[in-house]
Amino acid sequence: MLLSRRSHWPLAEPAPRDAELDLIFDAAMRAPDHGKLRPWRFVVVRGEARGALGDVLVDIAASRTPDSPREAHAHRRNRAFAAPLVIALAASISHSEGIPEVEQVLALGAATMNMLNAIHALGYGGFWATGADSYDARVHDALGFADNERVLGFLFVGTPPETAAEKSRPPHTDYVREWSGATSAATQ
Repeated sequence: MLLSRRSHWPLAEPAPRDAELDLIFDAAMRAPDHGKLRPWRFVVVRGEARGALGDVLVDIAASRTPDSPREAHAHRRNRAFAAPLVIALAASISHSEGIPEVEQVLALGAATMNMLNAIHALGYGGFWATGADSYDARVHDALGFADNERVLGFLFVGTPPETAAEKSRPPHTDYVREWSGATSAATQ
């Protein structure tokens, strides 16, 4: 099943129902988590709230290019409607537990991958998007994240198109090598 998972964009109705969404979040809770910090935070955006998110995205884009009219960025509002369900992903960073920040961010990544696999197993599609908007403080604040929480992207969730073509993947051998135990000259 995992070998058939892929990212889909855009996605249509239906989105997972509440009981299925509970399973998706339960899968996230099974991610590796050094120190049991549970550093993941999720905000669900659906229905009319997607329009409000789209307005935030337009406002941010307009502020980046103050010489262009706000209407020039109206297409960015559509991004919030690229799927019937959007999940904002954030890492809640703790500096008091002695767990490196990178491990806390990786835990969010693992939780997100568990969610994508659960979404796929339930017959839906998902797409993990990042970018400048994800890292903008105005998105962070609009979604109500705490000061120690860092937005790291969005999951777009819905039903993939029936005609989604499979993309070829490179062989794993391009990315895997075996270490024989010998120290390389670069580390001497």
